[in-house]
Order: sequence, then structure tokens, then C-alpha cells
Amino acid sequence: MMILGCEALLADSKKIQNLKGKKIAMVVGPASVNSQLQNSFKEFLKAGLSINILIGLQHGFDGDKQDNMVETPHQLDKNNALPVYSLYSKTRRLSKEMLSQFDVLLFDIQDVGCRIYTYLTSLFYILEDCEAANKEVWILDRPNPVGRKAEGFLLQKQWKSFVGAAPILLQHGLTLAEAALWYKKEKDLKTHLTIIPMVNYNINDQPWPKHLSWINPSPNLPRLSSTIVYPGSVLIEGTTLSEGRGTTRPLEVIGAPYLNTKKILEILKNDFAKYTQHCVIREMHFEPSFHKFKAQTCKALQIHVDHPGYTQDFQAFRLVAILLKIIKSLYPNKELWSQPPYEYEYKKLPIDLISGCDFLRKWVESTDSIDLLEDKLQSDKAQWVNSRKDYLLY
Repeated sequence: MMILGCEALLADSKKIQNLKGKKIAMVVGPASVNSQLQNSFKEFLKAGLSINILIGLQHGFDGDKQDNMVETPHQLDKNNALPVYSLYSKTRRLSKEMLSQFDVLLFDIQDVGCRIYTYLTSLFYILEDCEAANKEVWILDRPNPVGRKAEGFLLQKQWKSFVGAAPILLQHGLTLAEAALWYKKEKDLKTHLTIIPMVNYNINDQPWPKHLSWINPSPNLPRLSSTIVYPGSVLIEGTTLSEGRGTTRPLEVIGAPYLNTKKILEILKNDFAKYTQHCVIREMHFEPSFHKFKAQTCKALQIHVDHPGYTQDFQAFRLVAILLKIIKSLYPNKELWSQPPYEYEYKKLPIDLISGCDFLRKWVESTDSIDLLEDKLQSDKAQWVNSRKDYLLY
């Protein structure tokens, strides 16, 4: 049976004993639970650890905040009489006040394996802040639900932002513990870092273990299927198209009122058939209750990875990039790219921040072939796979 990092730490009486008497902060969210769906921080309280403060990230400690740049204030967890500090508020850094209240920070967050998901950037900031304050960081590792697969572009430094803090591939294929080890070396940090790895985790064959329930780590990833599509569908956040926010299938659908989905699907299957082989795509309609095209009927495509046609060879980034190129070619006069602000960046286009460079946008707008996209993706992947290879734990 696979064991989560939080469970492995609780089972290690020597490490628990060493933590007793130290002031502890825990970074947690709604998916920070054990395999029995018990909140990990409550289990550590029961074990006798002195948890002084809790820390929440984007979407809030309770996971109730829907959208980008919707901040969460500091609050009190009344059930446990613990202060809850927010790293998605006026600050996205550990303040002196926060740092003064702990000796050891336990980081127990469920990630989704994508650079743009801001929990990764928050972890990197925490490593930097704790180095400066001489605080310990313990990472209680969790599965990467999309596995070891790597796809997308390497972040280029001129597009560094809160959705990209380091030169990492968009779909990076690391657990958060592995990413922390990579970042510590990349930045030559002296942070006192302890990794509590998972036990019996098979990231290649079963990236999301069958015995684990899926608890959405943020409001718009309610299913494992939406998480698998996310490394591609997140690109839609940088467009005027709807990614399905305000519907029951966010980040699995792509739509707008004006789309001729029959024509789009026809071009996709005729000209780019190999990119559709590992999923099933169907036409559908939706009407968002909020967000883009609120209360308007959108003609849409749904990308199904919850079907026998799905295999782990599915390439979400490539598929959505191709869909964007088809849509731009069919509707050249429609403004495809959304405008700033996006995640506290007020000048640069969101699509460039998300993809990590301007290559995708320029390729979509051009008449360049798929071969040019493939060459760039394969080159960036080769660089990243080489960069990460010494930090793989599983």
C-alpha cells in the first residue's frame, strides 16, 4: 500500500519526538488529508505537536476562493483556536511576524504537476524566506496526479511571474518534494530542508493511487480528469474563450458562443489526427453561471480523459495549442488573447505568462507548421528532463 508523506511522518516516532517542543507552522489546504480523509494538521495536533500557526495559499485555507487575484485575509481557525495566515493576500511572502512564530514549517500541500499552479511558486518563496530566517522546512510529499510526463515550454526569465518563478517546463513531472530539491540546488539555497517521501509510490504506472479519494485542491479542479487536461486547458485562461469556469466541468471544456465546433473538430481530426488518439473529444454546449460568457450559451468541445480511449500518452498542451491555432485561423478578426492583469502582472499578456514565453502566441498567429511547434517542445523537454534527473525520488 502506498503511504503519503504526512502518514509516513506520523508513523515515525523518532521524528515526531524530535519535533515535539518545537514551534511549528503548517502550510495546508483543503486536500491536505490522509488516506482516511482526516485533516493532517489535526492528526499532528493529536500526536502532540505544538502547531502555532496555519498558513494557506491561493484559493484560501478552506479552498473557497474561486478566481485569480481573489485574495484571502488572515483569519482564525475557531475550531482549533489557531491563527491562519494567508500567502495570497497583501503579501505572498512569509512576513517577519509569521517567521517569528515557528521553528519548523511543515509543508503538506496537494499539487497538480503544472508550473502555473501557484502552490509551486509559494513553495519556492517559502524556501527562500526560511533560508533568510534560518528556519527548517519539512516537505511531506504527495502524488503528482499527472505523473512523470513532461510537456510545454521552459519558462524564460523575461516572463517570470507568480505563475512561473523558475525555468521549469509547464508540465514538469515532479512531486513538490522533488521540485524543492531541484530549486534549492538551482538557487544555491542553504535552507535546512527535510523531505518526508511517500512509501511505495509508483509515479509512472499509477500517478494517482487508486485507494486515494480525489479532493479538489482548488475550486476549479473538481475531478482527476480535469487535472489531467489542465496542463493544456490552463492556456485558455490566457484567451477570451471560456475554459468552463461557472460550469460543472471546468478546465475540461473550451467554448464560446460563436464557435463552429463541428468545423473545428473536422479540421482537428483531418489535419492533426495523431493528437486526438489518446482521448475522446465531443461537441457540447454549456452556459456559465459566472465568469466569461456568463448566462450565454457557448458552443464547446469537451476533452474526455475519463473514457477507455484515454491513455497516458495524452498530450494536453499540444492538443490545446492546436485547437487555438485552428480557432485563430477560422476567426482571424476575433480577439483571441485576454488582456492583463493576470496574477499580479499588469503589462504582459496572460498567455505569455502561462506558456512561459511568447512562442506559442506567435505560432498560433502564424502560418507556421506543427513541425515548428514540435521542434520547440522537444528541445525544451530535453533540457528540462536533463535538469531534473538528479532529483527524482520515485
